[in-house]
Amino acid sequence: MKILGIDTSLRSTGAAVVELVGTRHALIYSGRIRNAPDVPHSVCLLNIQRAIEAVIDGHRPDAVAIESVFLSKNFKTTLILGEARGAAIAQCARSALPVYEYEPRRVKQAVTGAGGAQKEQVQRMVQSLLNLPALPQTDEADAAALAICHLHNHTRISLGRQRGI
Repeated sequence: MKILGIDTSLRSTGAAVVELVGTRHALIYSGRIRNAPDVPHSVCLLNIQRAIEAVIDGHRPDAVAIESVFLSKNFKTTLILGEARGAAIAQCARSALPVYEYEPRRVKQAVTGAGGAQKEQVQRMVQSLLNLPALPQTDEADAAALAICHLHNHTRISLGRQRGI
């Protein structure tokens, strides 16, 4: 099973494709969708949509894991993040992929064992779980963590069905 994790942001969206091979996680793809500060908002959203389309076409994931909506202290930031998420989710829907949303605390819990983990802890655990030679960039680590969280959740549900739970 291959999962595309997406950590959305208008200026630096992380994307990672993680595959479950037996009981091990393997990183298939990791990258960032960057938009310069001087690029118009609408063009940034189009860039996110097109880049997600390219990742989907290139790696054919089975599903997508994305961070759920959360409220920021800054309303404008929350709105912009929602628009970036919308661009990514719309492309996933256009590609007929199921999209699963996870709260940040749940992702941190799945990857580090602690819902209040710091960014660096998530990066280090992603590095360890995926056997990476170097610490991944923050946006890419968060995207991989989302994919790992979904794989853990999906595996747990599948095992429960097999046991009749």
